[in-house]
Amino acid sequence: MDQIPALARVFAYLSLLTIGGGMAAYPEMKSLVVDVHHWLTNEQVIHIYSVGQMAPGPNMMMVAAMGERVSGLAGAAVAALAFFVPTGILTFGVGRLWNKLAGWPWRDSIQKGLGPVAIGLAVAGLITFGRGSITGWVTVVIGLAVFTLTLQTKINPALLILGGAIVGVVALR
Repeated sequence: MDQIPALARVFAYLSLLTIGGGMAAYPEMKSLVVDVHHWLTNEQVIHIYSVGQMAPGPNMMMVAAMGERVSGLAGAAVAALAFFVPTGILTFGVGRLWNKLAGWPWRDSIQKGLGPVAIGLAVAGLITFGRGSITGWVTVVIGLAVFTLTLQTKINPALLILGGAIVGVVALR
């Protein structure tokens, strides 16, 4: 229970970094959860994040799993609320303001500037995630195969996830 205030601070802060999606916050999440607070190992964060990507609903609900590992059910509730409430309030406020600024000349410039920021943050998250996930030639092949199939076919991503899991069970046991 003594970690509850720290969980609230960390996940409230991380919620504000999710411009471009959850992967945008991943490098800082890994740093805070693994390196600073030592709540989880890098492998545990990768596992929880991966499962969160496969689970139905908002993929960032995986923050509840991280909070649960740290402080049980209370930690799960605090991490989830701290992660979603600040961003929800900010989104609501900015959305209302954005509509009022429809004729503002800088509005388009801000939108055009935030696009590359979102991409940069997401790519940084992808690289951080990849450093911990790509551990040998088999994982390189799996990643490249999924990347190629995603871009060149219309295969259902659920089948790619299932295929990756099967290859993992067979080749990485």
